[in-house]
Amino acid sequence: MKTFPPYIIHHIYLNSTLTVPKLDVKEKGNYLVFWWKDIGLGQIFIEPDKPVSEKEYCDQLINAIKPTIEFYSKDEPIGNEWEYWIRNKMPEEWNGWMEILLSKFIDLKIPVSVPVSVVICTRNRAAHLQKCLTALKALTCLPEEIVVVDNAPVDDSTKNVVEKFDGVTYVKEPRAGLDNARNTGILNSTCPIIAFTDDDVCVQSLWVYRVWETFQDPSVGAMTGLIIASALDTKAQFIFEKYWSFNRGYVDKVYDDVYFKATLPTGTPVWEIGAGANMAFRKSVFEKTRYFNELLDVGAAGCNGDSEMWFRILSKGFAIHYNPRAITYHEHRKDIKGLKKQIFYYMRGFTTAALIQQEQHPESGYIKHKLRKFPLYYRNLIIKSFPRYSLRLRTLRVEIMGILSGLKYYNKNRESKG
Repeated sequence: MKTFPPYIIHHIYLNSTLTVPKLDVKEKGNYLVFWWKDIGLGQIFIEPDKPVSEKEYCDQLINAIKPTIEFYSKDEPIGNEWEYWIRNKMPEEWNGWMEILLSKFIDLKIPVSVPVSVVICTRNRAAHLQKCLTALKALTCLPEEIVVVDNAPVDDSTKNVVEKFDGVTYVKEPRAGLDNARNTGILNSTCPIIAFTDDDVCVQSLWVYRVWETFQDPSVGAMTGLIIASALDTKAQFIFEKYWSFNRGYVDKVYDDVYFKATLPTGTPVWEIGAGANMAFRKSVFEKTRYFNELLDVGAAGCNGDSEMWFRILSKGFAIHYNPRAITYHEHRKDIKGLKKQIFYYMRGFTTAALIQQEQHPESGYIKHKLRKFPLYYRNLIIKSFPRYSLRLRTLRVEIMGILSGLKYYNKNRESKG
């Protein structure tokens, strides 16, 4: 059996170089993320054993960053001079133009700290937590508070890690479940903005500042940010990034009441808004929405507590801002077994959350437009992949099992409530 080739991640800073990077494509894939200073612009995958010419590289680069360039220049007409500068390696012209284009986001007076509580929910992963806390403590702009919620621990390893870091609050939550831990984190936070990240995440240097900056718009009740893979060394990590990625792109998106009302009849795709590894809330929002739905915890319904919360936030009239300048790096599960378990619980939670949202808003289209289409979706996926079944199908069985398990769980709990 052929060994799966690792994908090497390259962070290409276009403010420093416009030349074609040296890539090892022999039995290796390459994942290129393009930046201008600390602002992400786009990405491309280059498959193993498929070298690209200088022209092909420039074409792919320009296509990858064009939507982002157009977004940042939407208030003023632009030509294609910037493409010419990239193709002809003219850094002075390119950088001068980008300095002006992005001046609003780079000419910043960064405070030492901002009134943000960062909550990390963790369970028996001390090594991951130490790495996460080290990155948080090295931020250019620090949060006023860091709260670590130790979820149903089997020993004192998490507590011992927290004690190494000054100013980090340790809270023990004996009930197993991510949303139990999240709610405990909310109750033990004191700042007006509460940001969540995971223990298998490292944050970019300006992450907390960008989170705080997002809430300077009073209409914003919650936000999510850009999540980039920290490694793609294994088949499981590659499958997740290609087909289940947390990455929601490089341009701002606002989800508001107009969006909610327009999408509700066909089942608002709240899962597209972002992931719990990089999200934040105005604390006052919880007075209207209440806390995370503990029915959706891993081990119960599955997960999707964040997506279900997005639904409730939108239903209460608050806006959610996806800010791609608030950046974290996520360590995906390395083995197929772990990936399949993750996807099973994701689909179980997705199904349960969709049915709960349908129950809360009978006018929504989750059953008609989402759940009832799954058989057709999977049938077409199998037919399309025949005869060379793609990596996309590696999780097919557990996806279907997760959906059926979610239906069973929801019906059981609905009957018990009745």
